[in-house]
Amino acid sequence: MTDNHAFGREDAEALVPRLRVWWETAARDLPWRGEDGPAWGVLVSEVMSQQTPMSRVAPYWTDWMRRWPTPDSCAAASKAEILTAWGNLGYPSRALRLRACAQTVVERFGGSVPQDYGDLVSLPGVGRYTASAVLSFAFGKRVAVVDTNIRRVVSRAFDGGESIGGATTKADLARAVELLPREDGDSVVWNQTLMEIGATVCTSSNPRCGTCPLAGVCRWKRAGYPGMGAARTRSAQKWKGTDRQVRGIVLKALRRQAKDGVARPRLAPDDLEALWPDSGQLRACVAALDADGLVAIGRDGGVTFPD
Repeated sequence: MTDNHAFGREDAEALVPRLRVWWETAARDLPWRGEDGPAWGVLVSEVMSQQTPMSRVAPYWTDWMRRWPTPDSCAAASKAEILTAWGNLGYPSRALRLRACAQTVVERFGGSVPQDYGDLVSLPGVGRYTASAVLSFAFGKRVAVVDTNIRRVVSRAFDGGESIGGATTKADLARAVELLPREDGDSVVWNQTLMEIGATVCTSSNPRCGTCPLAGVCRWKRAGYPGMGAARTRSAQKWKGTDRQVRGIVLKALRRQAKDGVARPRLAPDDLEALWPDSGQLRACVAALDADGLVAIGRDGGVTFPD
């Protein structure tokens, strides 16, 4: 294959055996992976890993699945239990959406995660990417999965240019569909391996080409890494002093009480004031948490988990 030849599906299919060997020997041993992994476990992992590295997700996922191994059990959990188990994963609204997702699975699909794309995207908290990932990784169906890592690998290895991130476009999805191998099993290998290569080898700032199974065909490497180090479309978000930090501090204080065995965790007004020096910012953040359904404000201004 020359660089003048557009990399297509036949080229992708020729790489599948090599990718399969790499996956079996080099992929991370994450707890939700494997042929016997339940679809619910895959769905939970995908929701948890939205904007959160999978390696950080693993211990939370293990605890979650020990508590709530099925949609039925998660649907029956209280919001306080769900928010406490979510811990420091960030973006805690995802936790409540996952509970609502479980309740919908129970109510509409008899407690079994659906295998239809339209049904999956109708679930709370499940978008195009998550639905495609569940269909591919849990059910072995032929469907294009496109995340930041896959887009980076495709852009570099097969199209010869740097990926600058940003939201997935129609062109990104069309290119993924164009490359997707025809056989169901091969398509799963393709999706999961490209995602893993992007996460662990072909990273945005420090690609380890010496360990990459695609190094021999990588057009970006052959061209001398054009665009390497180009600015990303989304800069790193600061944390210290932000409303996100304040919201996290309030939820952490409630979770600490729950872990200490307090039946109904509650922060009295004085407890809240002691959490953050800027009372105006604190009040605004508590109000935002209440508006998002993550806390409930009492008549005296104290805060509890929602019912």
